[in-house]
This record gives sequence, C-alpha cells and structure tokens, in this order.
Amino acid sequence: MSKIGTADVFTAGRRGGGGSLYAYRVRGLGRSAVVLWIGGAGDEPDQVLALPDAGHRRVPVFVTVRQARAYTSRRGRKPAVSEAGVLELTRVQHWLADPVRRHVPSGAVLDAWNFFEDLARGLGEVHRLPQQGAVHNSAYEKLFGDESDAWTPGEWRAVLDLLTAGVELWNSCPVIVKPRSSPVPDSGRGSLRGW
Repeated sequence: MSKIGTADVFTAGRRGGGGSLYAYRVRGLGRSAVVLWIGGAGDEPDQVLALPDAGHRRVPVFVTVRQARAYTSRRGRKPAVSEAGVLELTRVQHWLADPVRRHVPSGAVLDAWNFFEDLARGLGEVHRLPQQGAVHNSAYEKLFGDESDAWTPGEWRAVLDLLTAGVELWNSCPVIVKPRSSPVPDSGRGSLRGW
C-alpha cells in the first residue's frame, strides 16, 4: 500500500492520494487537540494528516473544529462532515493506569487502537508501535465483538503494549499548533492542554 502524499491531500483532482478529510477530536490526559484524519481511498490505509518539516513529519493540531475547517478551506478542501468524531483517550489512559481493577472501555480502546495505527502511518513512525501479528488480530476481533473478557493473557499483554506505545506516540509526536498558510512548527512536544 502506498503512503498518502500530504501534497495530494490538498490538490484538487489528484489521483490516488487519499480520501475524505475528517476533523477528529482527541481528548487525552497529556494532550488534547483536534487533528485531521484522512480516509484512505480504495485500498489505501487511513492516516492522520502529518506535514513534512525538516526531514520529519508534524501533525497540525487545532483547538476547535472550526479552526481545522478554516485551515482545510484555505487549501481548497473541507472536512467531509461538519461535526468531529471524538476519541475519549482519557478513558483508555485511566484503564491503562489500573487494567486489573478497571473494566475495559471497549469502544474507547477500539477507537484508540485505530487512531494510533493511523497516527503512526501519518507520521511515518509505524515502528513505534509493536509489530502486530495473530495475537493482535485475535484480541482486536474480540474487542470489536465486545468480548474483551475472553482475552487470553497473551492478548491482554499485546493490547496493553500496543495502547501504551500509542499513548506515548500521541503525547510525544511533533505538532504544528494552529497552523496557518505556511506551517510554523511548535517549539515543544509538550502538552496542548489548556488552550
């Protein structure tokens, strides 16, 4: 599968470079922001929008969905829907803090799993997540069917490892805060909370 080219996302009439744009609000303990999510066209995978910057990629982040829409509008695109999807990452983070005593928030864990894969793809950092295999596939299927109580110990560890790595990826990924027409990198990787 080819990587969705960032330039292609904002080029009218492009071929093959990704599907619809969506605003996606991520509410986490360390970092909360609105990001742009690109639905893969055809067989292309989904990914979170990340822009090239000095040999790396940075995720443009916004305080509001309106800012995200204005950003895409200035580039000749608009999100496919006016409302934003929401990832309640705080629920996942609370569960990760004490997974033995807390019930698995299946919907939030499933959303987080998908988000972390798409974020890693957008950043070109898939190596920062555990390589997925049969144990992940089995755990994902059970999670999708709301049967996380049936996870084996191996599936349990695989999910915890993947989500822990995903939270670290989200909290440490380079961002561009409230990008304008020409991206100005944010100097830090820290919290975006409290905007």
